[in-house]
This record gives sequence, structure tokens and C-alpha cells, in this order.
Amino acid sequence: MGKKSGITSLGKVPKTKCCESRSKCDRCPLRMLKEGTLPVEYAVRKRRLVHADTKTPVSKDELPKKVKKSTKPAKPSKRKDAARVDRKGRRLPSAA
Repeated sequence: MGKKSGITSLGKVPKTKCCESRSKCDRCPLRMLKEGTLPVEYAVRKRRLVHADTKTPVSKDELPKKVKKSTKPAKPSKRKDAARVDRKGRRLPSAA
């Protein structure tokens, strides 16, 4: 299967500049440009990620944030009147 093009809600966000290492990561702007996965609104000049229309460098704040998947269920809220228990599940004496 091929890679998805562009940024999806869970896709990869390009780095702002190339690290110039031999074993480049998947987020390298040069690699993404070569593979065709770099979003249309960005381009690469002198190993840096720039806006395609204005050619101004992109800052980290301007890049979209990656959405994290929540695999854990939400924690129930603790009530004040709930009994306190130790690690083994035994009730602790109240400090009243």
C-alpha cells in the first residue's frame, strides 16, 4: 500500500528544517517533497520548509498540531465522600 498524501487528522506533520543526516526520518521536508506527501501549501528552499506562495519560512507555531488518539477510557471523577483505599483495596481509616 502507498502512503497517504497531505496532512490528515492523524497524518505526519513536516519538520521545519532538514536535519541533513543520511538516514532521514519520515517527517523530513525533502523526503516528503520527493514522495509527494508534502502538503500543497508548503515548499522547500535551502533545506527549510517555506510557504509555497510567499516563500517565507514556516515557524513551528504555524504548523498544525498532531491529534493524539485516546486509547484509555476517561477517569471517573473522585467524590469527596468516597472511601479511601490502599494498594490492596482495603479501606483506610478516615482522618476525621
